[in-house]
Amino acid sequence: MKLLVTNDDGYMARGIGLLSRAAARLGRVQVVAPDREQSATSHSLTMHFPLRVRRAANDMITVDGTPTDCVVLALGALLEERPDFVLSGVNHGANLGDDVLYSGTVAAAMEATILGIPAVALSYTGRDPAELESWEDLLVDLLDQIISRTDFPKDTLLNINLPAIPPSEVEGIRITTLGRREYIDSLTRAHDPSGREYFWIGGGESRWWGSPESDFRAIRAGYISVTPLHLDLTNYPLVREVEAWELEV
Repeated sequence: MKLLVTNDDGYMARGIGLLSRAAARLGRVQVVAPDREQSATSHSLTMHFPLRVRRAANDMITVDGTPTDCVVLALGALLEERPDFVLSGVNHGANLGDDVLYSGTVAAAMEATILGIPAVALSYTGRDPAELESWEDLLVDLLDQIISRTDFPKDTLLNINLPAIPPSEVEGIRITTLGRREYIDSLTRAHDPSGREYFWIGGGESRWWGSPESDFRAIRAGYISVTPLHLDLTNYPLVREVEAWELEV
C-alpha cells in the first residue's frame, strides 16, 4: 500500500508526525507537506509565483505553498508511483461543520479526490497537540479498516475528527453529517501604535446547531466523527424550483 501524507500545519507539526508513523505501519509512506503553517488556506492554489521544493529530515518533501499545492506537485511531479491513498492531517484543531470550507487539511484530501485518489482528512479537536501522542495505535486500527476497503466510494472523501479525550475513553465511531457553526465576535477592529486601523479575524465564540447526527454532537458525546464528503455541491432538490423562476437574458 502506497500512502501519501500531507497536512496544513506544516511538516514539523506533531499531527503529521503521528500520522506518518501510523501510516508507516500500514504501507510505504511519502510525506509531502507545506514548509510552514497553512491553516485556513482552504483549496487555494499558488498560481502567481513559482513553488520551491526541498528535502527535509526523514525523507520528507516540503513545498513553500498550500496543502493543495502539495498534492498537485506530489501527484504531478514528485512521486515515482501514484499513491493508493492520501492521508491529510492530523490537524491541530477541529474541522467540524462549516469549518471544512476553510480547512487546508480537508482541501488537500479533496484535491486528491478530484485527482482520483481515495483520501481521508483527520483532525484532533483538542487544544494541545501533545495529547496526540497517545493516539497512534487507535489511528492505525482505524486507518487499516478504511484503506483496506475495495469499495471506497468514488468522488468522496472521509472527514474524521477525534474527540479531545484519551483514546481509552472513546465511546466508538459515529458516521455523521456536517453541523452548522456561527462565529460571534470573531472580528477585531483596532489601531496599531502608529494610529493606523487594522482588522484581525479569529477568536471570539461560536454557536453550533444541527441534526442529531451532526459531527459536533458526536464529538461532544465522546465519539470519533466520520463524515463522508462528496465533490458535487449541487442542491438537487432545488434544481426544478429554480428552473421555475424562468430566468432570462
